[in-house]
Amino acid sequence: MKVIASTLRKGNVVEKDGKLYVILTAENIHPGKGTPVTQLDMRRITDGVKISERYRTTEQVERAFVEDRDHTFLYQDGEGYHFMNPENYEQLAVPADVVGDAAPYLQEGMVVTLSTHNGVPLTIELPQRVTLEIVETEPVTKGQTASSSYKPAILSNGVKTSVPPHITTGTRVVIMTADGSYVERAKD
Repeated sequence: MKVIASTLRKGNVVEKDGKLYVILTAENIHPGKGTPVTQLDMRRITDGVKISERYRTTEQVERAFVEDRDHTFLYQDGEGYHFMNPENYEQLAVPADVVGDAAPYLQEGMVVTLSTHNGVPLTIELPQRVTLEIVETEPVTKGQTASSSYKPAILSNGVKTSVPPHITTGTRVVIMTADGSYVERAKD
């Protein structure tokens, strides 16, 4: 299926020279002079080679048919990350390089969207927010107001983030999975 280059987004899969590529970043560039272009950073699915391509924003690009389906995360072992399709209970092992930087946020029983092409896992999409516990942070300083000053903290999954001064060790917080940023204190 041909699509206009400027409509491509991160996670889309395109076909180029008979090979499939997953888009890592897509940026539309509008120079002051000249034609607008779409800059794509892509990873070849077969061997993981990364390439960069530029297309005119109106140029047609071949988009591969990819099946997006919800899967439940089960566990991780030497083979990779194991997910189950809740409709037919089939299990699928996803290699670590496909999971990538989403790995620390995976929790047992979490429902993720897995994109597959002919049964081969290509990309994984996590829920936007996860609830985690603060395992280490600086103590609360008395008299410090909740101003825009944030302090470093380590989450239960080992990821470092910044939290407001009133958050203490043991507090459950909501984190954005896209960039690991603090959203709010968990309401549970």
